[in-house]
Amino acid sequence: MEKLKMKTPDLTDKNIEQIATLFPHVMTEIKDEHGTIKKAIDFDLLKQSLSGVLADDDDERYRLDWPGKKASLLKANIPISKTLRPCREESVDFDTTENLYIEGDNFEVLKILQESYLGKIKMIYIDPPYNTGKDFIYRDNFRVGKNEYEEEIGAVDEDGDKLFKNTDSNGRFHSDWLSMMYERLIVARDLLRDDGVIFISIDDNEVHNLRKICDEVFGEDNIVGNIAWKKTSGDNKPCFAFTHDNILIFGKNTNQIPRVALTPKQYKQYKNPDNDYRGDWAETDYRSKWSKDERKNLYYGITHPLTGEKIYPDTFSNTNRVWACAEETHLKNVKDNLVWWGIGGKNNEPKKKRFLSKHKGANTRSVWLHAGMNDEGGQELKKLLEGDFFDNPKPIKLLKRIEMIMLYDDDIILDFFAGSSTTAHAVMQLNAEDNGNRKFIMVQLPEKTDEKSEAHKAGYKTIAEIGKERIRRAGKKIKEELEKKNRQLKLGEDPVDSDKLDIGFRVYKTDDSNMKDIYYHPEKLDQLSLPGFESNIKEDRTPDDLITQVILNLGLTLDLPIETKKIFGNTVFIVQTNALVACFDENINLKIVDDIAALKPFKVVFKDAGFADDKDRINVEEQFKGLSPETVITVI
Repeated sequence: MEKLKMKTPDLTDKNIEQIATLFPHVMTEIKDEHGTIKKAIDFDLLKQSLSGVLADDDDERYRLDWPGKKASLLKANIPISKTLRPCREESVDFDTTENLYIEGDNFEVLKILQESYLGKIKMIYIDPPYNTGKDFIYRDNFRVGKNEYEEEIGAVDEDGDKLFKNTDSNGRFHSDWLSMMYERLIVARDLLRDDGVIFISIDDNEVHNLRKICDEVFGEDNIVGNIAWKKTSGDNKPCFAFTHDNILIFGKNTNQIPRVALTPKQYKQYKNPDNDYRGDWAETDYRSKWSKDERKNLYYGITHPLTGEKIYPDTFSNTNRVWACAEETHLKNVKDNLVWWGIGGKNNEPKKKRFLSKHKGANTRSVWLHAGMNDEGGQELKKLLEGDFFDNPKPIKLLKRIEMIMLYDDDIILDFFAGSSTTAHAVMQLNAEDNGNRKFIMVQLPEKTDEKSEAHKAGYKTIAEIGKERIRRAGKKIKEELEKKNRQLKLGEDPVDSDKLDIGFRVYKTDDSNMKDIYYHPEKLDQLSLPGFESNIKEDRTPDDLITQVILNLGLTLDLPIETKKIFGNTVFIVQTNALVACFDENINLKIVDDIAALKPFKVVFKDAGFADDKDRINVEEQFKGLSPETVITVI
């Protein structure tokens, strides 16, 4: 049986594999710190392969650099052994909701989610620290000392020898912020779908640097725009009252993004049943409004690709209309795979493909004067929580407008600087208004509130507690208002099903791996330590903890339904019918194999120590080979 790795993937290895497929001649071998031979890249050869002229070692080039940049890139690539632990008591509708609230350092959370949510997030919105005048940075009350900073970025080596120094008197201040954003955006980009977008709120202090970072991470061709949002009546500065913030927008691939904003009804028309490389498309009529008498040259026969018969504009319907294009254009459409006959196609009339990326309509303006302001956001939260507990939360109107542009049914929005959770509030409100099923993932550091603050006095010990309580209260309020509205509908108006409105969220918290260190480094186990390692799982971890880490390790998402069953005395977890079946009991009753195999699961996970001996493990494998040969069996 294969053993699960139970840690995030090493992106360096993945990157090397991808480079090797394109440039196999740049591959070489090196010895690691243990003397083991491993694959590596000859960077001089790679640099020459990507250059049309003789490549030299000149470091001068057009780019944004700062102390700590390389360390951030390394940090983004190396694996970590962190995991998430479920917290049912702080959740709402844990067993049925598809929304997530994750407490922890957002960089670690992004790393943990990178396999399960690779290419699955439609939209990211973040409102990071603006770096307005404190030492850095991630947390408003967190300061990094000068010595700590120099060790972290490599300004001095282990012997205290100077390696490099930023001569800009304010360089450390900016460099810390740049490193923090850079490493998070690198990992976050991979979570976006090909048609995904990221919206980043920022003021003028770092907007120039943020733009350069995003140009590098997403590609400068993937800039979508910069929105000027009127946030306040004015922040006084010499000669000017600055009333706006910036919202930078980048896409994963702008060729996949609609040219204009769509309504949910419009968006639902776009699908990709033939896996066209140009992305989602909708059917449009292949016939024009003209009649045969008005456009005789547009009445001709086109060849049906399945039957070979000639099809005319009136073959499938009693109409006098003609085709929408001349025969020469039609032949070009066929060549370009723009004519669709439907699935099966024998009795369907031809349709023209209209790609989502070419949709025509009204563009969203880049200056937002009426999308809520900071004061409005503060009053909304104060009224909901019955107290002034959070500074400058974004208004719901702003987040709703952002989400309405490109977030549709079943799409996921991720906010990894969640703060007061305005993003989640707006998602639930929008779903209640248009019967949508958008989902959110909120990530927030459990940063402690000031002991003298009103929030702390009211019982909110962390920022995360404020965000979770906001979602609870907002969801309850939205559902009550929806039910009231349904009771007051006018004739002809359709109700929104309040029972389908998802106002819940699963709470997860970051922690060290469920596995003891010996799980990852079995070579360190000696005879003296054997009695202490009868189990490689930490004693304080529950089956709920284990199933969560296994789900993440196998690349499944955390919103999937999880059913717990008792089978022959063993506790069995069944994830989404048969995507995964797991049993972490100490003494596995081999009779459960027949019941599990009957589900035809894709993957089955057992606790290695759950088998009495190697004989039982082999018998289980043989049983699955006969009953469900496609099932992959692994152990932890």
